[in-house]
Amino acid sequence: MDRTEKREFVASLASVFAETSAVIVTQNKGLTVAEVTNLRKRMRDAGATFKVAKNRLATLALDGTRFDGIAPLLKGPTALAWARDPVAVAKAAVEFARTNDKFVVLGGAIAGQTLDVAGVKALSELPSLEALRAGLLGMLQTPATRIAGILQAPGGQIARVLAAYASKDDAGGDDPPAASEAA
Repeated sequence: MDRTEKREFVASLASVFAETSAVIVTQNKGLTVAEVTNLRKRMRDAGATFKVAKNRLATLALDGTRFDGIAPLLKGPTALAWARDPVAVAKAAVEFARTNDKFVVLGGAIAGQTLDVAGVKALSELPSLEALRAGLLGMLQTPATRIAGILQAPGGQIARVLAAYASKDDAGGDDPPAASEAA
């Protein structure tokens, strides 16, 4: 790479760090081309990107971003994985690390907070963003149905009182039913 290419790479990586919500740092000693291809496919399926970058260039790109706390992790043969969904990228990295001894998760950062290996593993165990959205939507819909039932109840009570008056009039009685009978 010449200087111009290096500057462009640092600028593009810095723009990625500005847009993403999570970055995972990994070490990949001795992965074969087939294993790296498999890893990239898993990352893509999770909505994440996996890129091997020179540590010095990655450190320059991290400088001044909210992820600059991961710069000390960039030693040796490292690679970066990032995505907008922090749980998805952590899940993909941790699952691949479980199946491949040559791939090690070193740490990461989410929204400016630096994570160690245990933090990344804990993040990977959380439900996905889609599962959280579905659960939240279910919680929001349940009270709405309860509110609709409560709002319909007074109308039903009025209808029963009117029906009681109508049946009383048809029976020939002059006394309206007691309020406790109508409820």
